[in-house]
Amino acid sequence: MSSRAISLIGAPTDVGAAHRGASMGPEALRVAGLREALIARGLQVEDRGNLAGPMNPIQPPDGGYRHLEEVVAWNRAVCDAVGRTLGDGRLPILLGGDHSLAMGSIAAVAAHCRRTGKRLRVIWLDAHADFNTSEITPSGNLHGMPVACLFGIGPQELTHLAGFAPALAREELHQIGIRSVDAGERELVHEHGLSIFDMRYVDEYGIRRAIREALSDVDADTHVHVSFDVDFLDPEIAPGVGTTVPGGPNYREAHLVMEMIADTGCLGSLDIVELNPAVDHHNRTARLAVDLVESLFGKSTLMRPRGR
Repeated sequence: MSSRAISLIGAPTDVGAAHRGASMGPEALRVAGLREALIARGLQVEDRGNLAGPMNPIQPPDGGYRHLEEVVAWNRAVCDAVGRTLGDGRLPILLGGDHSLAMGSIAAVAAHCRRTGKRLRVIWLDAHADFNTSEITPSGNLHGMPVACLFGIGPQELTHLAGFAPALAREELHQIGIRSVDAGERELVHEHGLSIFDMRYVDEYGIRRAIREALSDVDADTHVHVSFDVDFLDPEIAPGVGTTVPGGPNYREAHLVMEMIADTGCLGSLDIVELNPAVDHHNRTARLAVDLVESLFGKSTLMRPRGR
């Protein structure tokens, strides 16, 4: 059991997404008992409530971006809140909201790592590569662009949220579970040499090998940030997302990913995003997300010492 201090930060918005509903994600996670589950793990948990930001204007893309001004406003609020939480010595859990919010969250984490001298490793759990740009996006939705922006590709208001760019270097990011990549996005991914363990890799070599490789150089001086898009999971077990993609990790594979990250003892921050209660079944996906977060904080079905 750990006495690590944790802060829950709600960001109830879907301004970056293709479908409405992710704005209800933070409350669904609360209803599913996230705070109580973490307290039961021996953690000190405070819920800082929800950040405030602009409503979803539901407008078409402008210059390749849909709702750019609103996405920038939300990400500035997230960046400030996550940065303050890290500065207080607490572990932030961002309750999203759509995945565009990871720009603010990870920018704050990157700035924190610069200040503290920690190495940063981002484990991006997602069905999508999220490496679109205004030139190649088929939709203009900014939840499909956070990785590109974190790599310095995008509007300055989003690439420089922490005051510098890029927020991430290629070796600092590992993506797991990818199985939906747009045509233009695929070329950009290869051009920038992203580390991606897609579902073809998982099918051939197993989820254990994928996560072991992603965590291979993590040590005590590493800050691990997990950006958990709920559509990472197979929709058979997690239907409550706006962009379901068949063929994702199953229940036990997902728990193993979380357990192996927990084994490092280096988890420093977490995003939970793209939960859409409007298309869920009796909050089933939120309850599963809470279950998986428990594993991320040390709950395990395996009766063995950490690290074995």
